[in-house]
Amino acid sequence: MIKYFKPSIFILSTIPFLFITYKIFFNKLGPEPVKEITHFTGEWTLIFICLTLSMSPLQKFTNLNNWIKIRRMLGLFVFFYASLHLLTYVGIDYRFSWQPILDDVVKKKYIFVGFAAWILLIPLTITSSQKMMLLLKQNWKKLHRLIYVIAILGSLHFIWLSKTIYFKPLFYFVLITVLLSLRINFKRIFEK
Repeated sequence: MIKYFKPSIFILSTIPFLFITYKIFFNKLGPEPVKEITHFTGEWTLIFICLTLSMSPLQKFTNLNNWIKIRRMLGLFVFFYASLHLLTYVGIDYRFSWQPILDDVVKKKYIFVGFAAWILLIPLTITSSQKMMLLLKQNWKKLHRLIYVIAILGSLHFIWLSKTIYFKPLFYFVLITVLLSLRINFKRIFEK
């Protein structure tokens, strides 16, 4: 049963991609297709950030190491969906017209934090292998704490993007805050 756990999680993680691909090919994206793809891939990026952040608390509460075994794969899916999100914006929305993209990065804070979050994901993706973990030793753990910053930037990106509907963005912000607070070792803080 356990040997099927990781492949099952991989297959489940590809379902959003297959779903949006189906919608693209069968013209089911609605009146604003680019907006639909952008929001879909952006929200799935946040979902995978939350799933990745929940692995350590799940391991702590259940005493099962299976959660940690899939954390790296979930983190790579964060990068995958974030890259699809960015490619939709850069390639489909702006057709690789770099000047207006750079203007957006400089002038719009939600674009700036979203782009910054994606840039911070690159070193995590490059160093996600077991070989890099052994090579970087203690620095690997320090580097991969960037996921906390990325999670906050991602939720701010969604909040600042939303002009009218705040429930979903605030839900992700609260969820990320809870998941990050579960990492705080209160016992160590109060012992000092």
